[in-house]
Parts: sequence; structure tokens; C-alpha cells
Amino acid sequence: MSSKDSSSGTPAAAGVDGQGKDKAATNTQWGGRFSESTDQFVQAFTASVQFDQRMYRQDIEGSRAHAAMLTRIGVLDETDLTAIRQGLDAIEKEIEAGNFDWSVALEDVHMNIEAALTARIGDAGKRLHTGRSRNDQVATDIRLYMRDACDAAAAECTRLLEGLLPLAQTHAATIMPGFTHLQTAQPVTFGHHVMAWFEMLLRDLERLGDTRRRLNRMPLGAAALAGTSYPIDRQITRELLHFDAVCENSLDAVSDRDFAIEFCSNTAICLMHLSRIAEELVLWMSAQFRFIDLPDRFCTGSSIMPQKKNPDVPELVRGKTGRAYGNLMSLLTLMKSQPLAYNKDNQEDKEPLFDSVDTLLGSLRAFADMLPAIQVREAEMRAAARDGFSTATDLADYLVRKGLAFRDAHEVVGLAVAHGIRHSQDLADMSLEVLRGFSDHIEADVFDVLTLEGSVNARSHIGGTAPAAVKEAIERARGRLASAYMPN
Repeated sequence: MSSKDSSSGTPAAAGVDGQGKDKAATNTQWGGRFSESTDQFVQAFTASVQFDQRMYRQDIEGSRAHAAMLTRIGVLDETDLTAIRQGLDAIEKEIEAGNFDWSVALEDVHMNIEAALTARIGDAGKRLHTGRSRNDQVATDIRLYMRDACDAAAAECTRLLEGLLPLAQTHAATIMPGFTHLQTAQPVTFGHHVMAWFEMLLRDLERLGDTRRRLNRMPLGAAALAGTSYPIDRQITRELLHFDAVCENSLDAVSDRDFAIEFCSNTAICLMHLSRIAEELVLWMSAQFRFIDLPDRFCTGSSIMPQKKNPDVPELVRGKTGRAYGNLMSLLTLMKSQPLAYNKDNQEDKEPLFDSVDTLLGSLRAFADMLPAIQVREAEMRAAARDGFSTATDLADYLVRKGLAFRDAHEVVGLAVAHGIRHSQDLADMSLEVLRGFSDHIEADVFDVLTLEGSVNARSHIGGTAPAAVKEAIERARGRLASAYMPN
């Protein structure tokens, strides 16, 4: 809000007479119907310019295309078009320089720019609004904004995914424990674990592409709700604004925000994935795990405990997941009871949507910078993989290959594990004599499967944790990543 919009920190207190009415002039863009000025509090309460001004580039882009189309159909002449283009260029430069005077009295980004244009070039600025409404104008602006947001998020997600591949390549043979229920299950490689992160985030990137394709349809021309009686050519504006198609129904075009809901859903899913990764980073950096360390630039210390190094970046991303979920629920609730077509409720779509955009971009950027810089403690990972009898399943599979039924093999291995717990001895450290005491199917070649390397190398199929399989997966991933975000 500019300083001229209010003389008090309380909107309802400024410019109000004894009857609670605003002494300021009514918004002349629509005020002809009204016999009294808008209450100052209501004016501030219903305004959106405080947050929708971030769409100024998209609003100006839409106006340039609309002006070109109006000129083609004869509503504007070339003199008008030149004046409009020059005026919009000047306004855009003013905004980017921080010199534009945003007014709450003019409600939103559209009326602020239109009023500034009219003040600058006269009646040609007023004629620009021929054949359109703020309803289709804002719907167009949001789609243009979301198109840019999808591209920006996809770029950060791609950068993150590209950073994961060298990390996985470096640690394709680095052994660590794999977990279920946060209990040691089977040995895996850290490269294989990193590629699990890759798969999760690649689907997030694909979802962004799907959303961008669906939202890239142009509402402009729907006008308020029923279209316009002017002989507009929507294909001209569609081509100028690089939309894939026009919205086929005017009521739907101005009133639905499912594309915004879809983006917020994508954000919530992606933040869920980032939060899962963050949880692992927090655990692994603790003294109880010591699997990894994060560079100091991604951590903070304690004001009272000098030994502390806190993983604040992953913790904060984990926390931001909650606001992403909240934004999604806000938009779903906002839309659930609205009759067709446009309702003022939809002004409330922008703040949660913009917050989701900012949250997603910031979180992806943080992880794209941080994850490739992880410092892996290979010795600690390997030592942990030796604990918890992580090769027990390999022993059971070995017995099955020797002719024992799996359920019988399961029982044999359970007895061996119980023995190991009593004697603090891993399966690989037991002698052949001790192991044969549980089953005479066990022979000297058992130690080929009881070692950590033997366990991971045995899983060499597609999707397995063997180092060779991980490296093959990385090569396939490079090609999949190249085609994951296909907006057109």
C-alpha cells in the first residue's frame, strides 16, 4: 500500500466521517452504479492489489495481446495501439524500478495498470478494456503466472535431479543398511538409496509438466461469464500469448481454479517427498547414526550449546510441508460450494497459490544446492549394515536354492539369528560348524552370500541394489530426465 492510500495504520480509521463512510472518491472504473462511496474498511478489506500486483508482467502481457487483437478487428486503430504499447512499456519499467504508485482504492493489479495507462494516454487506455472483463483478465493472468511458475519449479527440480545422479554414481557401491520400520532389513548401496530419491522427484517433475499442459488454455474472450458481443478473434490472442488452446466454455473459463488446485496438490506431494528426504538427513546426521554430514553453510549452531551443529535447512523444509498441505486444503475448500460462474470468493485463491509457488521454489532450490554436497561417512554406513543381521534373508534364499522350503528356511535362519543375538555374533562371523548346526543344507559356499558385498551383488536385476544395476539405472535416468518435463 502506498503512503497516499492511508494516513493511519488502521485502514478503517483513515478518511472516515461520523457515519463510517469514506470521503474519498468512488473508484471511477466501476462507480457509476453507486450512489455513495465505499466504506474505507470495506475498500481495504476487498482489495487484492497488495498481493496480486506480483502478476503485473502477466497483466501487461495480456493487455498487449488484447490490444493487438482489437486493432486487427477494427476496434482500435494503429495510433491507439502504438500509444497503448508505449504506455504499457513505460508502466512496466516504472513497476520494475519500484516507482509505481499502487492504490488500494483501485482494488487490484488490473485496475491499477488500466488507470495508470488511461492517465498517461487518455481515451485509448479506456478503449483497451473493450471485449473483456476483469473476470477473464484475472483468469488469464493467473494461468500465465502459473505457466511461468511451473517452468521455474521444473528448472529447480531438474537441477536437483541432475545433482543426484553424480552422487549416486560416486556411491554406487557404498554399502549401508536398508530399513523397514526403521529397523535394519537388508544391505543396500547408498547410490541405490539416492536413486530412490531420484524416482520420487522425477514423478514430481512429470506432474509439473502435466499441470502446465492442462493450464495452458486461454480464458481471455470469456469476458464476465458469457463471452462478448464484439467480433473478437480469440485465436489471435491465443497465438500471441502462446496458449495451446482456448477455453471452450466461457462459464468454466472464468470460474474454475482447478489448475491452481492441481499445482498446490503437486506442491504438497513434492514437499512430502522432500520432507521424507529431510527426515532421513536429520536422522543420519545425528550422533546416533553418523551416516552423513552437511556442509556448515546449510546448518546453524546453538546459542547455548557450543557443540551443536543443527541441520536447519532440512528441518525447515520438513516444516514447510505443513503449509503446503494447508494451501491445498484452502483452495479445495474455497471452491467446493461455489455456483457458476465467478464469485468474489476467488480473490482468496491467490495468497495460498502464491505461497505454494514460493514454498516449492525455495525448497527445491535449497535441496538442489544441498544434496549434491552431502558428505558421506562410508565406514559408519558399512558398520551399521553389519549390525542387525542384514544378510538373514540372503541365508534364507540360499537354503531355498539348496532345496529347503522357504518357511522351513525362515525358521532355520530365525534360530541362527537368535543364536547370534545371544552371543553377539553376526551371521557372517559364525563358523561353518556353527551354521551347519542349524541345517545340514549349509555348505562352505554360504559365506559368498553372507558378506555385505555378496548380498548387494546378488540383486543385479533392473531396480536392484547391485552396484552394476545402480550404474545402469543412472544411465537410463539421464535419458528419462531429458524427457520428463514436456510442457508442449
